[in-house]
Amino acid sequence: MEAKKEMKDMNLLEAMEHIVALAKGSGLSNEFYNKADEYICFIADKLQLSKRQCVMLALFVDKSDNRSILASDIAEFLQCTTIQIIKCMNDVDELVCREYIIKRKDDRQLSFRVPIDVIEALRNNEAFVVEAKTNLSATELMMELETVFEMRKDKELSYEQTASKIQCLLEHNTHLEFSRRLKGYTLNEEDQTSLVLFCHLFANNDDDEIRFHDIEFLFRKNQWNRIKYMLNAKCHTLQYLQLIEYGNDNGLADRETFRLTRQAKRELLSELNLSSMSQACKGMIKAKDIVAKQLFYEKDTQQQIAELEDLLDEKRYHQIHNRMKEAGFRCGFTCLFYGAPGVGKTETVLQLARKTGRNIIQVNVEQIKSMWVGESEKNIKALFDNYRNQVESQSLAPILLFNEADAVIGMRHKGAEWATDKMENALQNIILQEMERIDGILIATTNLVQNFDKAFERRFLYKVKFNAPSIQTRRHIWQYIMPEISEETASWLASHYNLSGGQIENVARRYAINTILYGPPTEELPTLCKCSENESKETYGISQIGFSK
Repeated sequence: MEAKKEMKDMNLLEAMEHIVALAKGSGLSNEFYNKADEYICFIADKLQLSKRQCVMLALFVDKSDNRSILASDIAEFLQCTTIQIIKCMNDVDELVCREYIIKRKDDRQLSFRVPIDVIEALRNNEAFVVEAKTNLSATELMMELETVFEMRKDKELSYEQTASKIQCLLEHNTHLEFSRRLKGYTLNEEDQTSLVLFCHLFANNDDDEIRFHDIEFLFRKNQWNRIKYMLNAKCHTLQYLQLIEYGNDNGLADRETFRLTRQAKRELLSELNLSSMSQACKGMIKAKDIVAKQLFYEKDTQQQIAELEDLLDEKRYHQIHNRMKEAGFRCGFTCLFYGAPGVGKTETVLQLARKTGRNIIQVNVEQIKSMWVGESEKNIKALFDNYRNQVESQSLAPILLFNEADAVIGMRHKGAEWATDKMENALQNIILQEMERIDGILIATTNLVQNFDKAFERRFLYKVKFNAPSIQTRRHIWQYIMPEISEETASWLASHYNLSGGQIENVARRYAINTILYGPPTEELPTLCKCSENESKETYGISQIGFSK
């Protein structure tokens, strides 16, 4: 009666614990099965497994902290031969089929692990059931696909299992445009699985230059040799349907790399917010997030900025773009803002974007410079490819901003002999080519242009010089940034300290911080102005502004 009461209150993990304790050193003898029978039957009834499957599951769960359980580990625990465990492999395979355990098979060994979801189900005293992944969003589907491909890469799934899991995901999520489009292509299993892999690599890894080693893992060896041959010969079904294409190397097809075509991205990935389509791109600044700020310019600069604002208005921009295209001219709008530091070049770009509703893709120039060793050409090409995709996918063409562009587009090295100089020249040549063909808006800002390459100078349609502010302009800036000071004080500061707008703002911020920390200061503004003026002379005192003659 007591034994029956114990079994009634038993849960799955407790039953497994009893089985493991009795199995230790038993060699899975008949005596063990007799002693553990009530626990085995309890699990068999709950999980609908055979007795030997229940025992093997208990042994694997006991070692679930190990992600690479070997048959020899189980044999050592049972004190039996590994051969005896191999004889149980049909039962183990059934557990694999039910996904209670995951099998990893590589060239060297066979190993197993217990998924965390199985452990959670057993903790809840429930059978583990593989739930159909239904009603997923496009993003959730891509996350599931990433898991499937990672398992295949880790050799935890065969090619057939991978293809089957992908097909199940698609069949259970036919509400997605991604699934409907794939079905509409009427591809065979191999081609569909290949296309889904390309989509995964682009959507999840932001990989638009896919190499053979990126896709080889998916296929069996003989299968891969055939696929590789077809890709090289440009006779693969996905190439014929214009769903994938060769990568681009300086305007030439690169037969070592592949990518989804723009058509494929539009048709298959429109539901996703991707970095190379509607992109949550690195450096993206949304127009709606830009804070309004009043800027003060000299008269000539003010007139040019007003003209640019008018040109960037969408109705006007669209009109000019179409007329330029009809006339056979380049449609790209390229503009250079140059002048001393702190005169409002970058902030002007931000305010133009805010007023015209255009997002900004800001290029991290220093990051590009740091990437120049290795895959630098690939990075700069990807930047412009991403921008082209942005122009296509956004309702308003965004602004591609090269901030402090002198770090990238300065004078090219003549007769370059060093590898780094040659590489920089190659990158600059790519940028020059891209500026020729850009169909959008590129704005570059620079502090120093005395070493500005003539080839770059010619490619800028508009060049706006930002002069240092006059005394009158400085007075307006002082009054705008620090409305609490009197007009006389603003005039005195403007006439005594030759500061830029950026420097005046920094002085005002430091003044505000000191006021918070130490209370109302006495005659501190002149001191801060003097410090800022001296810092400017130390940093920029020998600089010249203007194009080389």
